[in-house]
Amino acid sequence: MCWALLVPLLLGAAPELPPLEVQIGQLLVVGFRGLTPAESAPILEDVRRRHLGGVILFRRDVPLQSERRNLESVAQLRDLIAALQAAASAPLLVAIDQEGGRVRRLEGAFGLPRPPSAGRLGTLDDPAVTRAEAEKTARVLAALGINLNLAPVVDLAIDPQGPAIGAVQRSYGRDVERVLRHAREVIRAHRAAGLLTALKHFPGHGSAGRDTHLGFADITGTWSRVELEPFRRLAREGLADAVVTAHVFNRTLDPAAPATLSAATIGTLLRGELGFDGVVISDDLQMGAIAGHYDLTRTVELALTAGVDLLVFANNSVYDQQITARVIDTTLRLVEAGRLDRGLIARAYQRVARLKARLPRR
Repeated sequence: MCWALLVPLLLGAAPELPPLEVQIGQLLVVGFRGLTPAESAPILEDVRRRHLGGVILFRRDVPLQSERRNLESVAQLRDLIAALQAAASAPLLVAIDQEGGRVRRLEGAFGLPRPPSAGRLGTLDDPAVTRAEAEKTARVLAALGINLNLAPVVDLAIDPQGPAIGAVQRSYGRDVERVLRHAREVIRAHRAAGLLTALKHFPGHGSAGRDTHLGFADITGTWSRVELEPFRRLAREGLADAVVTAHVFNRTLDPAAPATLSAATIGTLLRGELGFDGVVISDDLQMGAIAGHYDLTRTVELALTAGVDLLVFANNSVYDQQITARVIDTTLRLVEAGRLDRGLIARAYQRVARLKARLPRR
């Protein structure tokens, strides 16, 4: 792995910004097909030539309805990740959703047999058990070369039947203190293993009556400010490596845009009121709540303007092998047209670079 883009940061110097297209590439996290480096040649090309900032791994290929995507065995995955990192000009974020319960990509052959859900752990309410489970997960992820777990979920289970959170046991519970007790253990276990985590899903998805994978979710009448508390407290305690946005719509926060595309929600609320200056990660921008209402140009423009630092294109609801090139070209055109400010992209790049500088050198 080449750390060339991060050397100034590691030396404590103010980094000279790389070319704009390199900065933009570093702001993207993309899903891909392939179990081996040969099968994954297109994404390797994106990493090498387009300076792609991160990838996200999946067990199942949803568009193909296939169980053959990125994850087969320990040796296979280590080799794949090593090849991706070797192609990178800066440490590549290798992300996975390994929450436990239904939202898990690794199990069985990877030494993580049926990790319990957050709902089960919250009901048990023994932080030592949560810590032990998180340590198992973190050890496996670190050994494979994965460095970013998109967990823990800190949404409050306001609606126990909510299809995205409550009904599928992704929340530790409705009580703020209970959620915090367990989230802290997950984060600390991952940090001890050299991994980054990301808090899901700002400004709170636990009161939504609809799954944003499928379409528009309006939480105006169900959301309350108590849902901000886990994010506020963990950010204040220095335990928020990154925050993942929700695609929920709340007209009391922004009458025009869902949270991921909302400067009022990310800039004013998350960065302003809550004081979070770390990396903001979008939920998958190909999900129905976004892709069903915005084209790619408008999505990129609004997300970056809102304050998102890492734009995720999971490529697992639709598949677009050219998505990295398309987003970079789209962003460059938006800058040239004066619709995106270079300084905004530079600040996002610098936040991502600071996050990557915290990764252990391997």
